Amino acid sequence: MTALCRACFTQFEPGPGLAPKRCPACRSPRVLSHPELTQLSIAHMDCDAFYASVEKRDHPEYRDQPLIVGGGTRGVVSTCCYIARIKGVRSAMPMFQALKLCPEAVVVKPRMAEYVAVSREIRAMMEALTPAIQPLSLDEAFLDLTGTARLHGAPPAVLLAKLVRDMEVRLGITGSIGLSHNKFLAKIASDLDKPRGFSVIGRGETESFLNSKPVSIIWGVGTATRAALEKAGIRTIADLKRWDRPDLTARFGSMGDRLWHLARGLDTRPVSRDEAVKSISKETTFNEDISDRDLLEGHLWRLSEQVSDRAKARELAGRTVTLKLKSADFASITRRHSLNSPTQTADRIYREAAALMAAYRDPGPFRLIGVGIADLCPEGQADSSGDLLDPDAGKRAAAELATDKIRAKFGQDAIIKGRALK
Repeated sequence: MTALCRACFTQFEPGPGLAPKRCPACRSPRVLSHPELTQLSIAHMDCDAFYASVEKRDHPEYRDQPLIVGGGTRGVVSTCCYIARIKGVRSAMPMFQALKLCPEAVVVKPRMAEYVAVSREIRAMMEALTPAIQPLSLDEAFLDLTGTARLHGAPPAVLLAKLVRDMEVRLGITGSIGLSHNKFLAKIASDLDKPRGFSVIGRGETESFLNSKPVSIIWGVGTATRAALEKAGIRTIADLKRWDRPDLTARFGSMGDRLWHLARGLDTRPVSRDEAVKSISKETTFNEDISDRDLLEGHLWRLSEQVSDRAKARELAGRTVTLKLKSADFASITRRHSLNSPTQTADRIYREAAALMAAYRDPGPFRLIGVGIADLCPEGQADSSGDLLDPDAGKRAAAELATDKIRAKFGQDAIIKGRALK
């Protein structure tokens, strides 16, 4: 058993069979111990309530208050702090419902430009540890620290503990770490002990850890897939493992083969910063079908933000905006619009998707809505000529993309960009 103090980074060997409660050097209770702690090198770092954390950092008066990033009684919650989550508030929840659960909450508009700036600072800190970084969005990324111990003089676990400590000290942003032997398990681990968590899933415990977990723990198993699996009597990973690989593949296609591997903790995907990406999209399935267009537009804005996050994290832009809708009878429609110049801004993605939805006359109700960008290109080509039909589009895009340089010259509050939801 190897133990690590997350406060002073002391490594030590506890007594046989003992789980240390405090660091022998600084007496901190923030001690992490695991038999494979120094042998694992695939990690997932996920910031804690990222947007809300940035707002609380920049507005100390909000520190002890429940805070929601979103806006408008007909909008949706983009994210919220952990105090609001205790009251039952969740991302994607309609604002009217969130404010019923937590009427005392402070509601602030999203400031996407600021979130991008902070994300890039975090990315630079990761780059100092390893070049093998695969960002998923502004606030999360996979890291492969294989072979970095010799370079940095410390195992990956220590480097990761220092990373989140430096994020907190230098940027005022906390994060949670998942450490394992592949991406699938590292992502699961990062969500086990939020906020400020550090969880480890080793090779020796993979099977016992997964068996009792619901199939929904598998990344990509959404509402529709879970319903199909439950129809086949599959609710847990243990249920899934009782199926032979050919039978799963025959019933669920390529997804069945993927499920067979992940149920056994098998994931050979590399952490690749240069992974080819053909499109970036985000969708959500509602608990209850929705026909209210104002509420649907609120979801469109939140999804557009998330697509923009991922595009900026990968330094990409898209020449095509897509809208996906699924009706109550499960019929799917997709609409696309090609742009005169690529974009990665939430503002333009939202406007284009909202126009596509306005042109679709079916009153609904709908059970799913999704937004995406395709025909990707480097972000340097984004919004270079603006939109001739919207004279202010170029200005908004330029402000969002150039905000780092402007703030560096004129100060932190030189630009505050946000959009109120309807």
